[in-house]
Amino acid sequence: MEEVPHDCPGADSAQAGRGASCQGCPNQRLCASGAGATPDPAIEEIKEKMKTVKHKILVLSGKGGVGKSTFSAHLAHGLAEDENTQVALLDIDICGPSIPKIMGLEGEQVHQSGSGWSPVYVDENLGVMSIGFLLSSPDDAVIWRGPKKNGMIKQFLRDVDWGEVDYLIVDTPPGTSDEHLSVVQYLTAARIDGAVLVTTPQEVSLQDVRKEINFCRKVKLPIIGVVENMSGFICPNCKKESQIFPPTTGGAAAMCHDLKLPLLGRVPLDPHIGKSCDKGQSFLVEAPDSPATVAYRSIIQRIQEFCNLHQSKEENLISS
Repeated sequence: MEEVPHDCPGADSAQAGRGASCQGCPNQRLCASGAGATPDPAIEEIKEKMKTVKHKILVLSGKGGVGKSTFSAHLAHGLAEDENTQVALLDIDICGPSIPKIMGLEGEQVHQSGSGWSPVYVDENLGVMSIGFLLSSPDDAVIWRGPKKNGMIKQFLRDVDWGEVDYLIVDTPPGTSDEHLSVVQYLTAARIDGAVLVTTPQEVSLQDVRKEINFCRKVKLPIIGVVENMSGFICPNCKKESQIFPPTTGGAAAMCHDLKLPLLGRVPLDPHIGKSCDKGQSFLVEAPDSPATVAYRSIIQRIQEFCNLHQSKEENLISS
């Protein structure tokens, strides 16, 4: 995929192809012609498809290995504990799909009907979609350039038959690249509630999460808040807390204070989280009394409150 300048004004800007940052860009002529601003017809198709989805939440982080997929899975599990709540979990990590393993669905396959692809269900009210279901083996490598990844994400959003859904959770890969741009572009018209950003306490993670925050602000994606994962370790015997990843610059709390963002909560390390994920089971059910479970439930409640408030504001705008 062609690389665009860091300060790209965007194809729909008046400065498209004409700004100083456009000099030398391989897409300069295309943008200046106005052809680059032609909207993808899939945007309207996806908007129509998403009318049956009440809330759309993206789980992001600039850093890999901070526990995005684990958090996405347990957010889905937690929301789906209410049997009257329909939850969908979409994995758009094209090159590293771990959701099928974490959700206990490895080896499952996607079926197609007249209304589109059918999600794979964990429970009657919890459906999952991932490219992992389309691979012949979990060890298969997906070696794709940007346009093919974008096409796959478009297909997931447009062609999956989710039905009536209360929450669509989108698990993303690390970074601020093709997959993130695609999902924001395709879902913007359908109204995204916001993004949950996941980090760990150390500065090497926080510096990449700050980039993700800047990404959200540039593409006008609301930020629900930040989750600090792997936030200390509480010994199951003596109950004393140790800092495995010391927050040398103040951790997520200091970052959120500086950038005026909500800190949704801190999830401590618990070895049983990894074990539950490897077994494809919900940690919230496996270890209901763990401090990590208590933290997860508090965070999930705050996300629900945000979504409900967002829905009320949307309804007020429509009625006025």
